[in-house]
Amino acid sequence: MRFLVTGAGGQLGRDVLRVIADRDVVGLTRSELDVADPSSVATAFETHRPDIVINTAAWTDVDGAEEDEAAAVAINRDGPANLAAHAASTGAILIHVSTDYVFDGTATMPYDEDTPIAPRSAYGRSKAAGEQVLLASAATAYVVRTAWLYGAGGRNFVRTMATLARGKQDVRVVDDQRGSPTWTYDLATGLVALADSRPAPGIYHATSSGDTTWCGFARAIFAAVGADSDRVQPVTTAEYPRPAPRPAYSVLGDRRWRAAGLPPLPNWMEALERALAAEGATLTGS
Repeated sequence: MRFLVTGAGGQLGRDVLRVIADRDVVGLTRSELDVADPSSVATAFETHRPDIVINTAAWTDVDGAEEDEAAAVAINRDGPANLAAHAASTGAILIHVSTDYVFDGTATMPYDEDTPIAPRSAYGRSKAAGEQVLLASAATAYVVRTAWLYGAGGRNFVRTMATLARGKQDVRVVDDQRGSPTWTYDLATGLVALADSRPAPGIYHATSSGDTTWCGFARAIFAAVGADSDRVQPVTTAEYPRPAPRPAYSVLGDRRWRAAGLPPLPNWMEALERALAAEGATLTGS
């Protein structure tokens, strides 16, 4: 079975390639495959003839999407639509990564896969549209929602906090947004397990187990790199306004994932320890 990984230059795409490095796999970066361009997608399918496509290509600039929603839609909706059209015609399986931002963020219990979506931001709307075109397509398609990703090789919350931890200043971090920090390598392992087991197509949730706030996550990072976690001071979202609204609650339930017999992703604190042990210098930029 040949894998095609889109967005192979990103944090998640790189980790998917690491997980299946010993298999028949092709990884294409944005410069090599623009999923928003139908001709680029057609060429990729004709050239590589994949059996399984893992789509990690995405517009992930949440605030930037507020300023240019059309650009976000081109990648997050039209990209999956282009992939789905060719997956359907060739019989390839398509696994697409989505986000907690498709929900309104007002829940107090983990979001089930069947919870109605209600995105509040341009980014969330673009990702929700991508889900809808996939699920309405003739392709054998899996939508895997995740949240709070971090990994080596790019900008992320762990790298930012680890950099600040090396300084002397206190750090203010929002403490009223809750989610499940997820190491991209663990998610990549889960995506490959999904590809191998091939349960019923549809929506699945995959994040690390457990949850915390951004402030709690930052304190854990400070402690893990040997800094004083008391230097991380809690603030409210209202004190740290951003162009795009952030979900107050992003915890995703993995009922369908577990029911399919897929191994749940490890606890977020354990994952952080393993991530730093495995690739601390790369992940933290130290």
